[in-house]
Amino acid sequence: MARTVYVNGEYLPEDQARVSVFDRGFLMADGVYEVVSVLGGKLIDFAGHMVRLRRSLSELAIAEPLTDDDYLAAHRELIARNDITDGLVYLQVTRGNPGDRDFAYPPEGTTPTVVMFTQSKPGLADAPAARTGWTVVSVPDLRWGRRDIKTVQLLYPSMAKMEAKARGADDAWMVEEGRVTEGTSNNAYIVRGNTIITRELSHDILHGITRAAVLRFAAEAQMQVEERAFTIDEAQQADEAFVTSASAFVMPVVRIDDAAVGSGTVGPVATRLREIYLEESLKLGV
Repeated sequence: MARTVYVNGEYLPEDQARVSVFDRGFLMADGVYEVVSVLGGKLIDFAGHMVRLRRSLSELAIAEPLTDDDYLAAHRELIARNDITDGLVYLQVTRGNPGDRDFAYPPEGTTPTVVMFTQSKPGLADAPAARTGWTVVSVPDLRWGRRDIKTVQLLYPSMAKMEAKARGADDAWMVEEGRVTEGTSNNAYIVRGNTIITRELSHDILHGITRAAVLRFAAEAQMQVEERAFTIDEAQQADEAFVTSASAFVMPVVRIDDAAVGSGTVGPVATRLREIYLEESLKLGV
């Protein structure tokens, strides 16, 4: 069965979906996106993703094309049409099609382009890697300075991911001025004793929706949280490390570059946080 996708208000078979060659997302990477996980047919952290979507649109002065209710209805329709139990819904909004290529923004009133599609991932919450942990390598962070905006400018993270794979690792942690910023598509953490350490929010990192939920759950579980930057050396000497994202949830990291983290196996803090996050998020899913 062909996958059904959403393009500008229409539900279409994926092989019939079209976006103009003059769309700013294609020509200028002038757009933003969100990815919402689906577990047991429920959308996880949907409201948080909508808040961040609106912030990203506002920061780039892109008009808001739909209401939250519109987005929710479209997400649910795609889940139903594509029979998704576990998986992801990808949403992208661009500045639209001005009819030609120009560095200047198109005229006010140009309609943004909205695209959504699903990815089926059975057993998403039961990834084997959660029991064995990821390995990561460090790479320089060469991205633009507004990483807090979730734009579709993903070439460098993609290059970093491919470098990690070439070096036999699962992912890369990006480093700027000697400090870890984040992973290629996730926020980065280390654990020392009962303290979880992760970089503070700024323009330097994405304001992760999963990050916010995990830190809230950690505080409720009486875990200490310290928001500050850390180095690769400090991470290698930590008791544990992990990452968070909408698709990986809480994923332990057991090796960084050439050094094992802690015992080199998945630790109790990351394991417990993953359990709490999945349990609580399913309760709150829509």
